[in-house]
Amino acid sequence: MPPTQAALKKGKDMKAYNQRVPTEFGPEVRFEVAPGPPAPFRARQDAELERLKNQLLQERRQEAWDSRLRSALRRAANDAAALAWVTPYPLLVFPVLFDEKAEAALNQSRRQSHLRRRSRELLAV
Repeated sequence: MPPTQAALKKGKDMKAYNQRVPTEFGPEVRFEVAPGPPAPFRARQDAELERLKNQLLQERRQEAWDSRLRSALRRAANDAAALAWVTPYPLLVFPVLFDEKAEAALNQSRRQSHLRRRSRELLAV
């Protein structure tokens, strides 16, 4: 059979099997949307988050010996605060996020100082 005749036959067969599918709709579902906290509460929460950020940052900076490390810790604190702020409970989430980010910053700083040392050794040869 030529391709055009096969296509026509297929089209006719497809139309022959066209059947209506009965539709059923479930009950209508409604839900309530709770508004966000009012602005004064968020402002107070923002101030508390900033105070907590500075307190934890000061504790971590006492361990820091290098200015590069101190700036990396500051960036880690800001990143953790930004991430915590978009959660429903930023004051609860922030300390854990900051610990994770601070550890990552410390590890990165150790790797960089190791690479600097190795580079100096290789260039000295």
